[in-house]
Formats: sequence, C-alpha cells, structure tokens
Amino acid sequence: MPDPLIPPRHATIVRETSETQIRLTLDLDGGPIAIATPVPFFNHMLTALARHGRLGLEITATGDIEIDDHHTVEDVGIVLGQALAEAVGNKAGLARFAHAYAPMDEALARVVLDLSGRAYIHWDAPMHAATLGGVRLFHTDLAEEFFRAVVGNARITAHFDLIRATNDHHAIESLFKAFALALRAATQASGPADAIPSTKGVL
Repeated sequence: MPDPLIPPRHATIVRETSETQIRLTLDLDGGPIAIATPVPFFNHMLTALARHGRLGLEITATGDIEIDDHHTVEDVGIVLGQALAEAVGNKAGLARFAHAYAPMDEALARVVLDLSGRAYIHWDAPMHAATLGGVRLFHTDLAEEFFRAVVGNARITAHFDLIRATNDHHAIESLFKAFALALRAATQASGPADAIPSTKGVL
C-alpha cells in the first residue's frame, strides 16, 4: 500500500471534451519524452520544458485547430497542471520554493515558484508581435494562456518575468526553460520525507 506521506511523483491524466482529446503522463523523476500535439511550436516548447525540467512527459493531443489553437494549448495546460498536482501529492519532503533564470541569446527570463496550494500567476512578459513561426504561425499570447492553465490546475503560485528580449521565439523559450528549471528545483527532496513544508502542516 502506498505511503500517504510520500508524494507519488507521477501521474497520468486523460481529458476528453467536445473541443480536445488529451492523454498526458508526467514523471517528476524523468522518463520518456514524447510530445504530439497539432501545434508545432508548442511541441517544441513542451519538449524544452520536459528536457530542462528532467521530466518524463508523454502527451498526445488533438483539438479543434480549424477554429483556433487556443483550446488545444489551454487544455494541455489544464491537464499538465492536474498531473503536476497529483504528482506532488501532499508535498511532504519537497523544497516547495524555487526560482530560476534562463537566457536564450538576447532574451532573459525569471520564474519564481511556490507549491503553495493556492493558484496565483503574475505574468510580466510582453511580446513584440501577435504571431511567430514559419509555415504554421503560433499566437504569442497562448504562452500566457498555457501557463495560466498549468498554475490554476496545479494550485501553485508562479511569477513570470521577462527581463529582456527582442525576439519573441527566444522570449517564450526562455520562459519555458526558466519554468522547467524552477519546477525541477521546487519538486526535489529537501528535509525529512514526512515533513510538510508549511507552518500550517498542510499545503
């Protein structure tokens, strides 16, 4: 029988709606990385998140992209947030707080996380253009929508600050990488395995 005081550190979530169909497996301790959504730039960002966060992350997603990519991107964020909430469990023994900086050439981003049990996001990352990409454009505002969905469903506090950037691809990639690095640090063991990192005794 699993120890209720030890976070499970992995989760599989399936979400099916009239707009999207998503299956996601997350392992905080690493594993296969296989990302398949119909949004190429988003796949690139999710792969970067998994690799730099040293996560196992498998995602298959389809959605109503003939309307917009919004539903697909947001719903993947919802499912990733739900998986993250399940994987950290009661957060016993985890560091809880973390921050990270990530550069991408001229771009520099900072992300500060608290596995607080309270959903809050601060987003200060203005983009220069509405879209980026080659043959298939990506709407830059979807980066914020994705992270709002992750944070809301993971019930974490997150502050995103784009310190500088001139290229929107670099800006978004630096934000994803900084989040990955901070998530990795916040979910690592720190202190007694049965200790909830809160004066309340619960998160």
